[in-house]
Amino acid sequence: MPRWPSRTRSARISAERGGRRAEALAAVFLRLQLYRIVAQRVKTPVGEIDLVARRWGVTVFIEVKARAGAHQEAEALEAVNTRRIARAAAYYIARHPALADTPLRFDVIFLAPGRWPRHVKGAFETV
Repeated sequence: MPRWPSRTRSARISAERGGRRAEALAAVFLRLQLYRIVAQRVKTPVGEIDLVARRWGVTVFIEVKARAGAHQEAEALEAVNTRRIARAAAYYIARHPALADTPLRFDVIFLAPGRWPRHVKGAFETV
């Protein structure tokens, strides 16, 4: 197995910690808005879902994007791999058939230092 240079490995570890912190903050933000967090960091063979939440009968799949500044939101939204998230959501629904008959929504939460989280509901549609 190839060994990663220590600088690359430490950057990857730092990014992983930052991602976990951002997802935890997004989960708290959602709970304050009366969402019930059903799952966090759902890993499937076809992709990962940051958060799965429910509110008023709607199942919501949430992608969390943390950036250094709020001006990078457009760039972050373009970086969202909607097909990967949709495939992972379909896999999750197949594993939890009780959710198959509920309305589904795909949201994105943007986080930037010194700013309130920005929750984009229905950020994208699936086909």
